[in-house]
Amino acid sequence: MYIRKTTRIKDGKSHDYWALVESYRTERGPRQRVVAWLGELNKAGRLGIEKVAKGSHGYQRNLFEQDTEPEWVEVNIKGVRVENIRDFGGPWLCLELIRQLQLDQFFSEYLPGGREKVPWSTMALVLVICRLCHPSSELHIAEHFFEQTALADLLGVPLNRMNEDRLYRALDKILPHKEELERHLKDSAGSLFNLDYDLFLYDVTSTYFEGDALGNPLAQRGYSRDHRGDCKQVCIGLVVTRDGFPLGYEVFAGNRTDVTTVEEIVEVMENRYGKANRIWVMDRGMASSDNFEFLNEKARQYIVGANRGQLKQYEAELLKKDWQTVHKGLEVKRVESPDGQELFILCRSSDRAKKERAMHDRFEKRIEEALIRMASGCEKRRYQAKVIERRVGKLLGKNSRAAGLFDVRVEKGFNGGATVTWTKRGDWRDWSRLSEGCYMLRSNIRDWTPEELWKAYIQLTEAEDAFRIQKNDLKIRPIWHQKEERVLAHILVCFLAYVLWKSLEGLCRQAGLGDEPRKVFYELSQIKLSDVILPTRNGKEIRLRCVGTPTKHQRILLQYLKLKLPQRFSKHNL
Repeated sequence: MYIRKTTRIKDGKSHDYWALVESYRTERGPRQRVVAWLGELNKAGRLGIEKVAKGSHGYQRNLFEQDTEPEWVEVNIKGVRVENIRDFGGPWLCLELIRQLQLDQFFSEYLPGGREKVPWSTMALVLVICRLCHPSSELHIAEHFFEQTALADLLGVPLNRMNEDRLYRALDKILPHKEELERHLKDSAGSLFNLDYDLFLYDVTSTYFEGDALGNPLAQRGYSRDHRGDCKQVCIGLVVTRDGFPLGYEVFAGNRTDVTTVEEIVEVMENRYGKANRIWVMDRGMASSDNFEFLNEKARQYIVGANRGQLKQYEAELLKKDWQTVHKGLEVKRVESPDGQELFILCRSSDRAKKERAMHDRFEKRIEEALIRMASGCEKRRYQAKVIERRVGKLLGKNSRAAGLFDVRVEKGFNGGATVTWTKRGDWRDWSRLSEGCYMLRSNIRDWTPEELWKAYIQLTEAEDAFRIQKNDLKIRPIWHQKEERVLAHILVCFLAYVLWKSLEGLCRQAGLGDEPRKVFYELSQIKLSDVILPTRNGKEIRLRCVGTPTKHQRILLQYLKLKLPQRFSKHNL
């Protein structure tokens, strides 16, 4: 603090007035505010005020706080109470992850402060933390969840400054920085967890809308992985590392097929992270002649699931005994392509064979029982052949897994009605039994063993797990936003929350706690923050804002994760 002179002209005379001014720092730089107007002071008065304002050793003191809080006071134990219990562990853990990823520094740099009373960088953190702790709408965050947590203390945002309009505007602020965010997180997570970027795992999912989304051209009807064909949707293409850490994503129109997204996502990722030493891994939904031509034209390396129809060409190879065992129940075999440019990996899984055989048997039984009922109905009543043919077509369409087994004939009987007869094709059953549990991989990597290629391909489960977590734990679906920009920002916030999830998983793996962060997060989120009110003998109350004492299990988790839980936030005398 210091004193400042202000000169005013009054009745033609100059008068000097003095004010006590406090200097403080903000994100927009240092600011000053008047603490008290002192009026006219002589030299002795000014020296006394300056001495008090400066304090000892240059420490700037606040005149409205007591110098020290008494270490020992007499307390009325009958009046001791606990108030304002809030969730602390979850938001605090999220903030620790954010700091390790330096995400708070990124937002401070790319979302500079202006005239707003709450910085946009802080509001962005609120969105990400709430998405991981308690996924809900911006309105629910503003009106309910924020006040139930310790975010106001952790981030310094007063409760009366939190509203849904600020959260919606924060969505608009972070969306333009999507690419910079992905690059920053790749670098920070890569150094934090020593990630490998040799393998790019790519997969596509969809998420549906509640509402018509008329103003969003990306909202279209298409193949729904959520079994919500009645709703519009968008498709999300996600690229992750072999450890499942997300590198980036793109949002496509809801009617876009997987196979048409490959060229776009490959070019986007190459422009962002470079082309050297990249191996693309995709499932068979991405396989097409155009995509293979695109990947080969610049010598890109790939491992792609082959279409199941190609398996018939290698029937002779399936009958041979020269299979290589990867582990119990799984065998692989390398086969050269006809042109010698690629190779195919035949894979055979005993568990998958049992599953497919059970499915074939179930569908076979379902079709045969329905045909028996249909034939019995034709004996009792005259049906036109066209009606029965439509019923048969519908039956086989619903049970396509075993439809090829049946050769169904619908003919006109002696009484003028339709008759239904069928036979079972032995060649179809023989091929079905031989190919059950078998699938193929297609690759142009010739210096890897079949086992290495299979292990790289099976890492695609990391991308599938990412979609499962975002849909079930982070509630990316359904999308309630209607505007295109808000939809894209909503998906970006879910992406950032998933990065925190994977970061916690990485910390758990480094600490030897396994790779299931869900249980760790739940356990630590039970820690609370509360106000302990201590009524004193002189009538005043001491308010202590205390963090709950962790349980034995929580202390062990914190110790292994190398995280230090604060014991007390602040003290307020009332």
